Amino acid sequence: MKVAVVGATGMVGQVMLKVLEERDFPVDELIPVGSDKSIGKEIYFRGKAYKCVSMSDAVSMKPEIAIFSAGGTPSLEWAPKFAAAGTTVIDNSSAWRMDSTKKLVVPEINAHVLTKEDKIIANPNCSTIQMVMVLNPLHKKYNIKRVVVSTYQSVSGTGKKAVDQMYNERNGVQGEMAYKYQIDMNVLPQIDVFLDNGYTKEEMKMLNETRKIMGDDSIRLTATTVRVPVKGGHSEAVNIEFTKDYTIDDIRSILKDTKGVILQDDVSNQQYPMPLFAEGKDDVFVGRIRRDESQANTVNMWIVADNLRKGAATNAVQIAEYLVKNKLV
Repeated sequence: MKVAVVGATGMVGQVMLKVLEERDFPVDELIPVGSDKSIGKEIYFRGKAYKCVSMSDAVSMKPEIAIFSAGGTPSLEWAPKFAAAGTTVIDNSSAWRMDSTKKLVVPEINAHVLTKEDKIIANPNCSTIQMVMVLNPLHKKYNIKRVVVSTYQSVSGTGKKAVDQMYNERNGVQGEMAYKYQIDMNVLPQIDVFLDNGYTKEEMKMLNETRKIMGDDSIRLTATTVRVPVKGGHSEAVNIEFTKDYTIDDIRSILKDTKGVILQDDVSNQQYPMPLFAEGKDDVFVGRIRRDESQANTVNMWIVADNLRKGAATNAVQIAEYLVKNKLV
């Protein structure tokens, strides 16, 4: 099994390698792929050094799987070239997510849609993944009518430059700015660019991707996405309106039995999800579950996950695991 990791030297690429190693994914030959400035740079995997190669060299090596985390423009250019060479691409950018000919997959929810013919598979947005992991089992029971979500997203979602900016500001050091404004001791109510409707691209991604993953265009969703000075882990305040009534005990029971979700909801002991404890873990944590007393059939909850793991690298590796297990590559 030849596996290419495209963007191997980047923040998500490094976590991809770590997750592949931790989950003992069957990699017989690793092909780390870097940008032009990273070609020849050494990365380490399972105690062995590998040199980064170019995109064209990686295509010619015909890996069975290529996991991309190199941004939308390289994905649009190179994913079809890998696919034409017989490689199955799992892409972590937004390039292919809303392409009607491509599958958008969270394995616990919709991996069953994958076939051998799917040569480019899209990995969803980090904030969408953790939310749908909780929404999907509840939708099956109560039928979701509308979702209102406000996110508190860590700077690692922007990349190393943003993490460096935060620590530079914290330490009084002048450095490169990933954001127009200071992020330390601040929150930025903008993630991605603004669109004509006043929403950001990130906010519209959460609507469109949720509908596609859950296979239901009737779900209404409105989002406000916010960047906060946290190094790792996204948090979300989510308000969910169902068409049917529910009990809090039933909701807790459903989520407790959902694979990949950890119920952390004991307010009497001040136990609830926080990015401080979610960082480095693959599960999605949910708590602060309480009835919305302002309208019928509506519940509030708080959802937290490590955006670099389940929100990116782990989800991609889980897709690869499903492909191998079901002999789709």
